[in-house]
Amino acid sequence: MIVVIGSINLDLVASVESLPCPGETVPGSAFVTAGGGKGANQALAAARAGAQVRMIGAVGNDSFASDAMRLLKEAEIDLSGVRKSTEPTGTALILVDPRGENIITVVPGANATVVPDALPDLRQGELVLLQHEIPLSTVKASLKAARQAKAISILNTAPFRAEAANFLTEADYVVANETEFDHYSGVLQLSGGDRASRMTDYVRKYQSTIIVTLGGEGALCATPETFFECPALKIEPIDTVGAGDTFCGYLAHSLSLGASLETAVQRANVAAALACLSRGAQPSIPYAKDVAGVSLANGR
Repeated sequence: MIVVIGSINLDLVASVESLPCPGETVPGSAFVTAGGGKGANQALAAARAGAQVRMIGAVGNDSFASDAMRLLKEAEIDLSGVRKSTEPTGTALILVDPRGENIITVVPGANATVVPDALPDLRQGELVLLQHEIPLSTVKASLKAARQAKAISILNTAPFRAEAANFLTEADYVVANETEFDHYSGVLQLSGGDRASRMTDYVRKYQSTIIVTLGGEGALCATPETFFECPALKIEPIDTVGAGDTFCGYLAHSLSLGASLETAVQRANVAAALACLSRGAQPSIPYAKDVAGVSLANGR
């Protein structure tokens, strides 16, 4: 069982010819809404990968809530841990340009009410997947609860929040993109001139595993025993929204099955690349059968 503790949003996505600068208005060419939130995205990715998933979070008592959870329900994710809040359902305002680059503003709403007393009982062997779009006190308490229950924890450090550095090292696996890791390197005072050296310093100090995703360049992985690179699938991205969440969901499922870290990261890289080939965070998440038909070696 994978337990995802995190955010649930409704994404409001506009396609634009170019991303605006401050004070600039640009024309849009399309607009869609779709379920989102890093927690919900990762839960759906794990479910589409083949996992049994339980979602812990909150939505508002409003019209956005049902749309935000529609695909989660279709995937038969256990939503009994999703509370109704007096705050509105979280929203993300997303602009995407023709190259697939994006800018995002997130309004937390009900996600800010996911507090430590809402945490479920965890069991030994479960895998707990966390992100930074709920209160950090809840993330910290979840990591502690996972360790006490002898569950496995994966912390995705998005979005970057400097104050998370004081518990980052409690996770069994940390997944950060290159920008997030570079920021945490300064906060944690990691030594080394390049990223690989700083990752090695991190695992030496904290005896946990860190994965740094590099977008189209793949991922770097450091454990207390080894360091390796995993290439990305070569694609022409249409929309990169949700690719990182797809990576985390597929990574969690593979690790929950006992796959090696290298195998898990390779599968996650393929899934993340396929998620960039259509628009929207949740609609673009691929199914296991689609990922199984693609190899990093042959690029198709």
